[in-house]
Amino acid sequence: MIIVNTIFLLMSLFAPAEDIYDFSFTAIDGKTVKLSDFKGKNILIVNTASECGFTKQYKDLQALHERFGDKLVIIGFPANNFGGQEPGDNADIQAFCEKNYGVTFLLSEKVDVKGQQMHPLFKYLTVAENPDFTGDIKWNFEKFLINKVGKLVHRYRSKVNPLDETIIKHIH
Repeated sequence: MIIVNTIFLLMSLFAPAEDIYDFSFTAIDGKTVKLSDFKGKNILIVNTASECGFTKQYKDLQALHERFGDKLVIIGFPANNFGGQEPGDNADIQAFCEKNYGVTFLLSEKVDVKGQQMHPLFKYLTVAENPDFTGDIKWNFEKFLINKVGKLVHRYRSKVNPLDETIIKHIH
């Protein structure tokens, strides 16, 4: 019986995630955040960087957060995977976002969104079915919109502004 329980435990530890609510991450302040805590809300996940041509989207992400905060959880995932455009540590990133863009939406600790060290959430998101496209993230500020029941409903490339109607129309 002990062997069966051990096998079951090992299988559950290495089983692939079934949905978005199976994931957690470490926030920029060091606290663990479970995505299951956001059931019933839309979630917009964005890989971010402080020294990118799209960095000004922080302002629009903050505006979206202020407008739809009761219906939408925005989570920025700082990553240094594209052009070395997120060189700072977590404290640098948090200070930059607060000082320059007044960011109050949720930020994760710095993660990898591609390559060998890719965060498990992004391994899931880049292959999850959606009506747009799958595959590797191409640049900073790609966006993943999750609906209230945890389904990836749309994926947007970097050029799509967070306040674009193609995003807003899906927030209910």
